[in-house]
Amino acid sequence: MYKHLLIATDGSEVSDKGVAHGLALAKALGAKITAVTVSEPWTNFLTGEVGATFPVDEYERAAESNASAILAAVAKRAEAGSISCEKRYIKDQYPAEGILEAAEEGGCDLIVMASHGRTGVQRLLLGSQANKVVTHSKVPVLICR
Repeated sequence: MYKHLLIATDGSEVSDKGVAHGLALAKALGAKITAVTVSEPWTNFLTGEVGATFPVDEYERAAESNASAILAAVAKRAEAGSISCEKRYIKDQYPAEGILEAAEEGGCDLIVMASHGRTGVQRLLLGSQANKVVTHSKVPVLICR
């Protein structure tokens, strides 16, 4: 059925549900995985004088270090389950765009991710990355709540 799953994570407790489900599914199917995390562009975090106090190079180092830790944790869990795991860090993109890019470039046939379940004003202001992935994906998407 599915041979290559993309598991998207931001390292949060919520996204861990998607990771756990994706790893269990990959193990059951004998599929390989690509674990992906995405960091947003630096400009998304600029407000007022923040740019002057937190330079872009520091942001990029911190984002890369965070991504490395997130992906290493998923890879360790995959290895414990004897699941082949590729790690992919995509920087300077919005999460949905990075997830879709990684799935297409990696030849993945299923995207597994969690939804934060935001509603109301939070969803309006922050958007729904899961909804964007579902709407624009060329492959099936499994959303874990």
